[in-house]
Amino acid sequence: MDQRIDLSSFDVRTDLALEAHEMARTTYGYGRDSTDESDGAARRDGEIPGVTSEAYEEDGIHVSWITIDNERGGQALGKLPGKYLTLEVPGLRNKDSELQHRVALKFADEFEQFLAQAGIDVNAKVLVIGLGNRRVTADALGPSVINNILVTRHLFELMPERVEDGYRPVSALAPGVLGTTGIETSEIVFGLVERTKPDVVVALDSLASRALRRVNTTIQVADTGINPGSGIGNKRKALTRETLGVPVLAIGVPTVVDAATIAHDTIDYVLANVNREMTQTKPANPLDPYNRPTVAQLEAQEVPPETRSKMMGMVGTLSPDEKRQLISEVLRPLGQNLIVTPKEVDAFIEDISNVLATGLNCALHQAVKAENVAAYTH
Repeated sequence: MDQRIDLSSFDVRTDLALEAHEMARTTYGYGRDSTDESDGAARRDGEIPGVTSEAYEEDGIHVSWITIDNERGGQALGKLPGKYLTLEVPGLRNKDSELQHRVALKFADEFEQFLAQAGIDVNAKVLVIGLGNRRVTADALGPSVINNILVTRHLFELMPERVEDGYRPVSALAPGVLGTTGIETSEIVFGLVERTKPDVVVALDSLASRALRRVNTTIQVADTGINPGSGIGNKRKALTRETLGVPVLAIGVPTVVDAATIAHDTIDYVLANVNREMTQTKPANPLDPYNRPTVAQLEAQEVPPETRSKMMGMVGTLSPDEKRQLISEVLRPLGQNLIVTPKEVDAFIEDISNVLATGLNCALHQAVKAENVAAYTH
């Protein structure tokens, strides 16, 4: 008997366009050789109607560009049409200072290209907004980055003759959150834009991911604006070109994940690890530290459906998203679908804030180069 569970009210969302792209390819059947029934057009492997993507890896940094060209592509991914740049760097968790510097310079190069594609002139006035609550470590990314942004607008206003070539007017502010100011963030930013008249707004915020491996390892840039607090389900007025009247570029890093995702990923890791032990030609000691698989190895493990069914019954036959939604359905009514962040988040926020500030200072000011950028951060 076909027993299906109605999970429509527990749809899984993500702040990352890269994850939405993966979900569309696997869950909804996009990206496979097929014929689109709506218009009869053949679809080549890897393509989603209305979406183009490209990716490459360089020195441990995986870079991907996803462009949603129209509303059809936006509906497939659940995202607004626009450009999305993602940098994935698993090594960021290792506190490697040399890698952090390389990531900062790579982010600067890619963000400079992003600005050019958005039509932002090299002399355009920029307002940088650090969203988030500085009193909550996992949400303090925006305010922390603001501390190291090279601000110059006041110099252009008060002593323009002292400003050398290679700098542009940049202002920055961390407006706080509604719970501590009593004022909607969008209202504060709207007032700033109205009075200071920037050519572009760059908004930084903490995000939520639907994969453990992307927490504290990923940077996303989008030209579609941002919804403050959306990562944990808060509904706030969006900061977009439509609401502010100027282009809004959003930069975010996933720092939290929900308990349903942790439970889902843990189940998959256990299944993959058991299957790995069962299929090894020579039995290995599971306590041997040299035998422990990496996350990448576990995620690459193909666990046969019959093995999943034998170990977990009906739950083992569910698709990844059905399983994740089932876990959410159980946890939410109990109040146990917590928002979780790694214990080392305080050190990570400090490190990634420096990475983003370094990259932004290089990208926004032509006079700031790799050899002197350290003078502008602390």
